[in-house]
Amino acid sequence: MAKVYIFHRYGGPETEAFVDLPVPVPGPGELLVAVRAAGVNPVDWKRRSGRLRPGSGPAPLPGVFGSEVSGTVEAVGPDVEGFAPGQAVLGSPLTGGYAEYALLAASATAHKPDGLSFTDAAVLPVAAATAYDGLRQLDPAPGSTLLITGAGGGVGVAAVQLARHSGIRVIGTASEAKKALVESLGAVHVTYGPGAADRIRAVAPGGVDAAFDLAGGEALTVAADLVTDRKRLISAGSPEEVAALGGAAVHRSRSAAVLDELARLVVGGALRTHVTGTFPLAEAARALRTVESGHARGKTVIEVAR
Repeated sequence: MAKVYIFHRYGGPETEAFVDLPVPVPGPGELLVAVRAAGVNPVDWKRRSGRLRPGSGPAPLPGVFGSEVSGTVEAVGPDVEGFAPGQAVLGSPLTGGYAEYALLAASATAHKPDGLSFTDAAVLPVAAATAYDGLRQLDPAPGSTLLITGAGGGVGVAAVQLARHSGIRVIGTASEAKKALVESLGAVHVTYGPGAADRIRAVAPGGVDAAFDLAGGEALTVAADLVTDRKRLISAGSPEEVAALGGAAVHRSRSAAVLDELARLVVGGALRTHVTGTFPLAEAARALRTVESGHARGKTVIEVAR
């Protein structure tokens, strides 16, 4: 049996609990991974609350929290090549990540380099990979100006760094409390909220060449008004809103190749994970509350003792 953290119905924190479930058996194309670390993301509590992405069905119940992990291969399913027990890996679990064991699709799992910690590896498959996919989709030219809304969040912190690494000027909207963080990444910080459009125009009088929205709502509307061509507007969390404004949703590749590249950038020092909080598996609830509060800076990770 293995310990996992679940939600047994849709709702708030009162639906959460630890349970013991049988250790999963990897099927064709799957890996059983002994989890060492699991990233905590807003999508985790949103699934628990019953929020659905357009076109997706409800999360199965009981649902195991967690959408990104790192760990070591425990067993290899049929038709899997390139992996063996004992190897360190990272990826997105098929069965949830706040657990002692998780199943991963081998095709979307990457080998963890020796120079990358399990804690840092666990935060790459969701936020950093979304940032990477979005920037590749926009393909902004070096020297161009990119607006990133929600630049102080998990995806935003990665997107700012990746864009700056490519020689792109970044204007990032975030709360005043996250100004120092955003500026430390090399972006021009603009406080979000009423008057944000005027504040952005003050630092980009001709508008922006592209916009990467991570906030939705009013921030997305402002971005649409400021971008010089709405085909250069994408959103990671508001697909219907951005389509109505003439932009597009971020197309996720969910590939091992992207994880390999992100791991290389972290090891090489071009990308910092900004893990600011770690919790043992026994404190999964507290880790999730930290992210659900909306005030967390950087990334939060659950570490699983082996």
